[in-house]
Amino acid sequence: MNPYAILQQTQRERVSDSLKGSAARNRAFVPILSDCESAHRLLILIWSQLGDFDSLEYAWWLQREAAQLKSQGIAIRAVGIGDRNSGLKFCEYTGFPPEWLFVDPHAELHQQLELYPGLSLKLPGLSPGQNAWINLMLMCAGIGSPGTLGEVFRGYRGDRQAPQLIGDEEVVKAAPLPPLKGAFFNMAGGTGFQRPFELATLRLRNMTEVLSNWKTYVPNAAYMTQRGGTFLFDNQGNLLYEHRDRGILGFAENMSRPLAFLSMF
Repeated sequence: MNPYAILQQTQRERVSDSLKGSAARNRAFVPILSDCESAHRLLILIWSQLGDFDSLEYAWWLQREAAQLKSQGIAIRAVGIGDRNSGLKFCEYTGFPPEWLFVDPHAELHQQLELYPGLSLKLPGLSPGQNAWINLMLMCAGIGSPGTLGEVFRGYRGDRQAPQLIGDEEVVKAAPLPPLKGAFFNMAGGTGFQRPFELATLRLRNMTEVLSNWKTYVPNAAYMTQRGGTFLFDNQGNLLYEHRDRGILGFAENMSRPLAFLSMF
């Protein structure tokens, strides 16, 4: 079955409904393609755990390019692994609109779309969550997760093919580092591109946020290795583009400019 047909049949809990008393009690499920009929194009994001580096970083890029996405008439819907509390915390932190985000506690949609479940070694005597931790650590070391180590290093060494990520007057708080002004990174090589340590600092901020609220972001550790995918459709449901994540920090074909594929259509 093609991805659009699966998505068209899928209902999940919408995070914005959790803000309304009756919906929060009834836990109503709604079609994830609700209110997308007038869109010129439809961008569907199947995210990993909502406390995952990839999900948080993807949401950051969407916020950065929000005006452009709106001008192009692109409707966005995302489904992430977690529960409604995960979704509410995610939207509060990232600014991602809660009416665009749906939660899938058991990664069922990921399985239907045959997205990469990640490394799945099973050691006897361990719970699913404990096995997931071991597999996640191995993936962070690049095992069963191609490109992860290279992407980690890019965050430290900088990238002249990527835009500057932090404005000169912007202040970033990423404990245990002191608050850093964007201009600080100019000393590492200039302006107008991703400077050394710039992306690593943003990732440290995300890590601090998640570790400080771990149980909220990750209510079930069993799905920590599950990867996501990106699907772009036209207004007739024809698939224009897809990217299936192969590993941690691999949520885009071009990690220097994760949304560059939108300019192709």
